[in-house]
Amino acid sequence: MQTIPFIKTIISFSTAVVAITPAVSFSQTPAHEFRRDMPVFLDSLKTELTYPLAWGNSPLTDFNEWKESTRERLFEEMLPPPPRAIAYDMKIIGSERRNGYTAYKIEFNLTRYSRVKAYLLIPDGEGPHPGVVALHDHGAHFTIGKEKMVRPFGVDQSVADDADAWADNLYEGRYVGDFLAENGYAVLSTDALMWGERGCAEGSDNTHLASVAGNMLQLGRNLSSWMTYEDAYATEFFASLPEVDAERIGCTGLSMGGYRAWMLAAVSPLIKATVGVCWMTTADAMMHWKLGRHERGGYANNLGGVRNLLDYPHIATLACPNAMMLINGETDKLFKPVAVKECYGIMHDVWHSQHADDKLETHLLPMGHEMPRHVQDLTLNFLRKHL
Repeated sequence: MQTIPFIKTIISFSTAVVAITPAVSFSQTPAHEFRRDMPVFLDSLKTELTYPLAWGNSPLTDFNEWKESTRERLFEEMLPPPPRAIAYDMKIIGSERRNGYTAYKIEFNLTRYSRVKAYLLIPDGEGPHPGVVALHDHGAHFTIGKEKMVRPFGVDQSVADDADAWADNLYEGRYVGDFLAENGYAVLSTDALMWGERGCAEGSDNTHLASVAGNMLQLGRNLSSWMTYEDAYATEFFASLPEVDAERIGCTGLSMGGYRAWMLAAVSPLIKATVGVCWMTTADAMMHWKLGRHERGGYANNLGGVRNLLDYPHIATLACPNAMMLINGETDKLFKPVAVKECYGIMHDVWHSQHADDKLETHLLPMGHEMPRHVQDLTLNFLRKHL
């Protein structure tokens, strides 16, 4: 009779009695199994995360072969994607002339399940124009999404005020999407699931986000993965527009938008240049006793089984040798500089291995969790250089 590896089972068929002896003995029963919402055996679990698919850990030595194989496995672990829309069927539902560009409010079929609204900014002059997918942040603030990146129009005053306050708080009073459009870039910004016009009927907050993520898992889907798949689909839609140069598309975002940016670059070959701001770390630092960090759900960046294969910076290296710039803040309480530097080192090693050092920039700046104007200026300069 085969036995389960981690227990010794003795079965008496005559009496149907099962005796189970634990393989590990404890000097005493622990008083609790979780502390600060993390398992007390956290450090033991971390030792099991060896990231066997990372470049350098994988047995594959051809970089392109590694990318193809690893990306395929990444998709498997991300769980199935939503089905692509049969036709985009884009409609313009509003427009507004602005300084050097036109802002359009549009709607289109993002998947077979979801028809979404978005902002599309088209510069004046003859196209096609280089394009940027502008990815909004999390901020535990769900009432607006795309409006965090593009100044809204044709909305209730409460939405406009909400967006202005958010721009003042995190972006030094400037809408990133509009700034890029003023400088000659076509821009697309959509809501991620749970944000803006794609929220819960009962109202969206972190509690609802946790419930939605759990319900999606019950359906065999991963909410974070779904967001990445949708960002890739939105990029494909963007590239299909005659006003957009499909060979010169980049993406950018802050916080969750930064995570979305390098995730999008990792999975979509359409992205040629990426700027991610204030989202890069290691799984170790995300849950760490001494660093005082623990994940409060992580539903927007939790890819389940992927963590057994790749850490966050390893996923980002799937974008190599395309251009990428990551910017983090020295006083950002969410992403500790020690972990940020470790990630930067991992990524620079990969770009260097592919003779693409000039395509990767990393910065740790004297700022917090934000994307102020000087960072937006760095973003524009980087996109100009690589698009």
